[in-house]
Amino acid sequence: MLDRVIVEFDKALRTVFAPAATVRPVPGDELPDMPMSDEERRHTAALMRVNHCGEICAQALYQGQALMSRDAAVRDELRQASREETEHLAWTEQRIEELGGRKSLLNPVWYGGAFTIGIVAGAFGDRWNLGFLAETERQVEAHLTRHLEQVPGEDVKSREILAQMREDEAGHAATAAALGAYDLPAPVRAAMKLASRVMTTTAYRV
Repeated sequence: MLDRVIVEFDKALRTVFAPAATVRPVPGDELPDMPMSDEERRHTAALMRVNHCGEICAQALYQGQALMSRDAAVRDELRQASREETEHLAWTEQRIEELGGRKSLLNPVWYGGAFTIGIVAGAFGDRWNLGFLAETERQVEAHLTRHLEQVPGEDVKSREILAQMREDEAGHAATAAALGAYDLPAPVRAAMKLASRVMTTTAYRV
């Protein structure tokens, strides 16, 4: 158990402070940067910062959940989701830089809070653990859909990234459901939406 804790601590440091890496090509990387106004660039960079924060939180959640999981198949799924979220980190990080934006100053706070939530979720058992994973991904999928509607139409590079992220999140939710995820109670789903709203509103600005 101590070895797992040390490994997760190392992952935490890398997630928050080290540049993320991607195996897959960055979606839309071959497309040209179309002209946008300064306001459109600031707005899109802020949206991508929010999505980068979401991926920081996803990493933390899955690492906390994997640490508590008792089922090897569940741990494998959480780790696979975490690997894809690392790619999302790299994609959003690159796009933020291209747009002249910055990452959230509160990323260590987001990570710590999400990791704690992951530990708590994992403590309830693997089917609830999977249920939390599935609901998280469904809410993120809906969130990405809203952002796709807000990104300027000419910013095809950001749209390609968000669209691929949304497809990946839907796949994670479907896999969790296939592994036997429980449906979370309505009050828990509502609390998750509220916490997400606080994070996204704050990360857009800070």
